Amino acid sequence: MELDNIDFQILRMLSENSRIQLKDLGEQIHMTGQAVGNRIKKLEESGVIKNYSLIVDEKKLGLTYTAFIIIYMITTNHDSFIQVMNDRDEVVEVHRVSGEGCYHLKVKVSSQEQLNLFLDKILEYGNYSVHLSIKEIKQRNPLIANG
Repeated sequence: MELDNIDFQILRMLSENSRIQLKDLGEQIHMTGQAVGNRIKKLEESGVIKNYSLIVDEKKLGLTYTAFIIIYMITTNHDSFIQVMNDRDEVVEVHRVSGEGCYHLKVKVSSQEQLNLFLDKILEYGNYSVHLSIKEIKQRNPLIANG
């Protein structure tokens, strides 16, 4: 699906407020709510819109530690490692990377004890280095950053 300027406007507005009424969204880009709804449906069906999500304040949920972990695999059993990563709720992101390490993880936990238990679990797959976040400076939606 080739996206035009209107599609990008819709995506930016939805990324800022996915609960916006179609009528209100349409008024801002000079279209009817029905026309906007049709475009959104096409964006969903084509896979451009994969999901709608909610951004919460993790600290208010007790997730006070953010760790960035570099994994240096000692096994070739990557499928098992990937399955474990998909099954762990504390794992927010996993990226297979070139350069340093094999995988980079972003993990959110409520305590150092929870982080230690997680690190013990991943030792069977490889060694790691851990970097704790001291303060989140910026979090940005890629659509807004690309606009």
